[in-house]
Amino acid sequence: MKKEYQGFVANWLALGAILVIAMVIIGGITRLTHSGLSMVHWKPISGIVPPLNETDWQLEFDHYKETPEFQKKNSHFELADFKSIFWWEFIHRALGRVIGIIFLVPFLFLLYKKVFDSIWIKRLLVLFLLGGLQGVIGWLMVKSGLVDQPAVSHYRLALHFCAALLVYSYILWLYLKIRPVIFTKSNESRLIYRSTYLLLIVLLLQIIFGAFVAGLKAGLIFNTWPLMGNEWMSSLVTSQFGSMGLMSLFEEPVTVQFIHRVLPFILLLPIVFLVYKQENNRLKTLSKWVLGIWVLQATLGVFTLLMRVP
Repeated sequence: MKKEYQGFVANWLALGAILVIAMVIIGGITRLTHSGLSMVHWKPISGIVPPLNETDWQLEFDHYKETPEFQKKNSHFELADFKSIFWWEFIHRALGRVIGIIFLVPFLFLLYKKVFDSIWIKRLLVLFLLGGLQGVIGWLMVKSGLVDQPAVSHYRLALHFCAALLVYSYILWLYLKIRPVIFTKSNESRLIYRSTYLLLIVLLLQIIFGAFVAGLKAGLIFNTWPLMGNEWMSSLVTSQFGSMGLMSLFEEPVTVQFIHRVLPFILLLPIVFLVYKQENNRLKTLSKWVLGIWVLQATLGVFTLLMRVP
């Protein structure tokens, strides 16, 4: 890559990463406002234009009336009610297209300027592939809620969320290729790295089960903490495992909620290890930040549960 463009490319990638975070946040709002099934067609190009007149709105509403969500949950909806849920899903999809444009236009310009070598061209093509794949996964997720039941597959919801994190992580990795963070290696580097990998694996599991909790609406049961009702582990967990076997770990709301409760404490172990075993002062400070964010995230999770997912 030409050195004179490195700053521009780094800022471009940073902007993209921020927009992906915004996309995830709006996706969460879309889920909480029950807006995700309001748009029943996927139009990658023309879908960026919202309904412009009452005729367009009525046509969209008529399509929505054919869905299980309207027929089984929202049959009382009027056009005004439909508009209130339509906009969040539209904004979520429109932002995805905006992100695509923000990546594509500068990429074509930089390609024209011959800024990138072959390695960087391949890296950025992978980014576009991941972005396009995320759009397809998002539509497949929505489509799963338009067939029989007015709810999307929790497996596809988890995949959609994890794919977004993969896109963000890949952008961050590209950014660090331009602006690397250099640390002095210590004698315990190998152990530190292994602890970090363990942290990332458990964190990924917790994120997946968090998506399962959302998809199965498991956050609306056992709204007590630290006990599940009057038990540390609900007896339903063992009975469900006895009747369903391993599938109960992924498909039974009570069991999924229990796993989501336990994983944060497993996640805490490598974080505490990193805080106390780091020899590099800068890494020790960063590890303390991770511990602080864990406390914040756990607190948010507990209050979300106690308040029945406001």
